[in-house]
Amino acid sequence: MPRLLVVDDEERIRDIIREYAEFNGFQVTEAADGMEAVECVKKNDFDMIVMDIMMPKLDGYSAYKEIKKIKDIPAIMLSARGEEYDKLFGFEIGADDYVVKPFSPKELMARIRAVMNRVNSAKKTEDVITYKGLVINFTAREVTIDGVRAQMTPKEYDLLFYLVKNMNIALSREKLLEEVWGFDFYGDDRTVDTHIKMLRNSLGPYRNLIITLRGMGYKFEKIS
Repeated sequence: MPRLLVVDDEERIRDIIREYAEFNGFQVTEAADGMEAVECVKKNDFDMIVMDIMMPKLDGYSAYKEIKKIKDIPAIMLSARGEEYDKLFGFEIGADDYVVKPFSPKELMARIRAVMNRVNSAKKTEDVITYKGLVINFTAREVTIDGVRAQMTPKEYDLLFYLVKNMNIALSREKLLEEVWGFDFYGDDRTVDTHIKMLRNSLGPYRNLIITLRGMGYKFEKIS
């Protein structure tokens, strides 16, 4: 039974998510603020976190940063604000998805399943790709650069793995949003560009393996 941590200072929101999550086969633990969520993660293992952003004591962004120092758990952020900046900041700290309140509980569950499917799919992959000093281990979900393990956000890993699995294939921004984020993105496509920039910085000397296709998108290409 997958374990879900629901973090929100509104009891009504927690009750709604719990009801739908338990109906869908999840074991649910609740936390009323960010500090409580961090303590829960220290004491228990979770497969997924649904985290509100605006909370007392410790906000969702800060709480998730602390959680990532402890364990790598995928997360969906909840917020009553839908500004693009908030979404991009959430993605930059490693969140997997962002849902704006008020939301459909059925849609939230679909997004939770989509994130978990992507994570589980990555764990099942057994390939290791090597190019000079760049080693991409899909099984361990690790990337090493000239012998040093790269520090990437979960979304950077997802994006890199998808690019590499589709090596030499031209991928539009829309395709990347659909496959990596797992839902139709409402807004412009700067989300992809932002994460590509972050990923290139993480790849360091191998940043040029990600080729920009002007006016179209990107592809991963080994340079001979």
